[in-house]
Amino acid sequence: MGYNEFAKNINLIKEIRAVAHNNTILRQIVAFLPRHEFDSLAKDYHQGQKFRSFTRWTQFMVMFIGQLSGRKSLRDIVMNVAAQSSKLYHLAIRPCSRATLARVNEKQPAALFEAVFFKLLERCRQIAPAHRFKFKSKLYLLDATTIDLCLSLFPWATFRKTKGAVKLHVGLDADGYLPTFISLSDGKTHESNWANALKLPRGSFVVFDRGFNDYAWYQALMKNGVFFVTRLKSNAVVIHGPKRSGRKAEGISEDREIFLGKIPDSLRMVSYRDPETGKELRFITNADHLSAKTIADLYKERWQIELFFKWIKQNLKVKTFLGTSKNAVLTQIWIALCVYLLLAFLKFKAKIDLSMQQMLRLLQLNLFDRRDLLALLKPPDPQPVECRQFSLF
Repeated sequence: MGYNEFAKNINLIKEIRAVAHNNTILRQIVAFLPRHEFDSLAKDYHQGQKFRSFTRWTQFMVMFIGQLSGRKSLRDIVMNVAAQSSKLYHLAIRPCSRATLARVNEKQPAALFEAVFFKLLERCRQIAPAHRFKFKSKLYLLDATTIDLCLSLFPWATFRKTKGAVKLHVGLDADGYLPTFISLSDGKTHESNWANALKLPRGSFVVFDRGFNDYAWYQALMKNGVFFVTRLKSNAVVIHGPKRSGRKAEGISEDREIFLGKIPDSLRMVSYRDPETGKELRFITNADHLSAKTIADLYKERWQIELFFKWIKQNLKVKTFLGTSKNAVLTQIWIALCVYLLLAFLKFKAKIDLSMQQMLRLLQLNLFDRRDLLALLKPPDPQPVECRQFSLF
């Protein structure tokens, strides 16, 4: 660790501990989000008349508390906040009514929280740990997940005849597993349509499943100097070229040049047999400079985005919604993603060994307690107990 990084960590610890005696755990968490930056954004994303007493900061904090504490309704959230009214001073908020919170969620642009999300993302990326592969290029994992909605309650979320849905598209940066590319669309939007609009940096790697199958996009990636790894579809039209020379690593059954469909440039096909299931997987890539085993490991890394979707669905409120308008749904999802980034930022900055789920559980139980945040997340090591055994003889 360099001196500058060490000094920054010491300063962070001093700042947190300086306010820990008077501030709640919640106040110490949101200290990582500069209030002046939020207020500046709130001015840019305000519609209608000026609020008399309510603020967008209050909206954010109340919904943020709802996410962290796992509350199930707007009434549940506002009652929980009202019960802690004596501890809200340092948060610069006051209790609000359910009707006011519902109206603001419905009317005020959710784009504010999207902007806040990207502000937090930039701070997280500066301190995120590097990915585990030897090359220094950026590695992105792409996928999408569908969030089901009741069509009668959410008529704007058209998906199927009797079913509504929104789709969350994510490009996860393997450095810290941060959702760098993110978009919300209706359930009908195909993954490849979203992927075509991405501006991936030249020289980066991108890994995705067969849902992104689009040969024209593959060609565009190659033209832009972006390396990709994906699965080969079983019905793909393939012309086999020569095998690549060199010793094969364990599990690699084939490594050769191929021509795929009408793509004029050759690609590389790597066949890998999973030792646990015995199933053979065929990957295609334009990365000729990596070993076949690394190609297989890169696709295995794609599982991290599945874990990301599983985590936010199990631990944050992104499956059941507290408002029925599109704006209310987007507000709830963007604030949930902000919670994820604040937890990630805390984990990176303080170098905490706990998992994100363990951190969330600890914070839920101590959200309004006045104690040291770092002491909560990094308890002191237990002292060994000295045991004196008396001799019987």
